Amino acid sequence: MYPDRKTAEALLTEAEPHNPGPWGDHSRTAAHCAEAIAAACGLDADKAYVLGLLHDIGRRYGKRHLGHVVDGCRYMLSLGYDEVARVCLSHSFNNQSLEDYVGNRDTSPEETALIENLLATMVYDEYDRLIQLCDSLAGADGVMDIIERMEDVRRRYGDYPQNKWDINLAIKAHFEALAGRDIYDIVGQPTAHK
Repeated sequence: MYPDRKTAEALLTEAEPHNPGPWGDHSRTAAHCAEAIAAACGLDADKAYVLGLLHDIGRRYGKRHLGHVVDGCRYMLSLGYDEVARVCLSHSFNNQSLEDYVGNRDTSPEETALIENLLATMVYDEYDRLIQLCDSLAGADGVMDIIERMEDVRRRYGDYPQNKWDINLAIKAHFEALAGRDIYDIVGQPTAHK
């Protein structure tokens, strides 16, 4: 289950003041990309928009890195939105493993075990992959070139595993094949980023 657009937008708007920063606009860009790609591929565009909009909702609880996936998953489950909870978790693990996570591992042993257990039982679907792609296309200022976005993450964290990089490009190619056209023809051309 997932909320309607209006409820999802209200959830994001309510969350942003708890942890001010660019994550809200990044989420809006991800939602734009998800909606456009879903429509081009015959998926549910409203569902994709909502999932893209709320994939980082765990950031409402503060400046956590790995912890934001647990926070978002738990928050969405508490509201009964299991499909959103799922992408709160899956969007950070395109190889379905904690091993290639990029960022600080700021979770408790209990939270880490929860992530590992949930990942082990998931079978990724098109929406998991779609939000992973859109997370890799979304900057706070608009659509980013996927390579530029991965390079940005590499600069900020000092690493970006080659396997994760390759999977992101494969997911992009998958959705381009489904849509029959270039991803940037669907979501708009990347904007200049500083």
